[in-house]
Amino acid sequence: MRFSYKVLIVLVILIMTSSIAALAPESRPHDPIGQFHFRVEIDGITTAAFKVVEGLESSSEVVEYRSGMDPFLRKMPGITKYSNIILKRGYVTNDELWNWRKKVVEGNIERKSGSIVITRSNREQILRIDFYDAWPVRWKLSTLDSMGNECLIEELEIAVEKLERYSIKK
Repeated sequence: MRFSYKVLIVLVILIMTSSIAALAPESRPHDPIGQFHFRVEIDGITTAAFKVVEGLESSSEVVEYRSGMDPFLRKMPGITKYSNIILKRGYVTNDELWNWRKKVVEGNIERKSGSIVITRSNREQILRIDFYDAWPVRWKLSTLDSMGNECLIEELEIAVEKLERYSIKK
């Protein structure tokens, strides 16, 4: 009986999303892209439907120097750093993210690569941000509140060593 409910829910979601995509007008090249059409892909993780992705950021340190009698302070790029990525989703009874974090706690760091893929409403890729050598730094469950009515949120923060960004041109 459980299996049939899961199949029914998946079918309803597919029908609803395909109906919404069919109603959406074609976007023009200068239209801004919505932040709500995306998916997360992580090596070896099968269920990765996330509600929020934070921390897609790259920055370089500024190294200041002055040469000889030069009256001006010069600046050049130093080490490039990538922020940790925070992934949030409604808690499901799948333990893949927790098991990945548990390996780190036990001293067995398992590094994974993955992607954040931004899409149009019809699921056509627009932008892909690949991350490399990621491992879970922190796992968190949202606050439990006996008077609340919100979904339980699972949060995973992953350290990444590198980000690469690719625009998909069509």
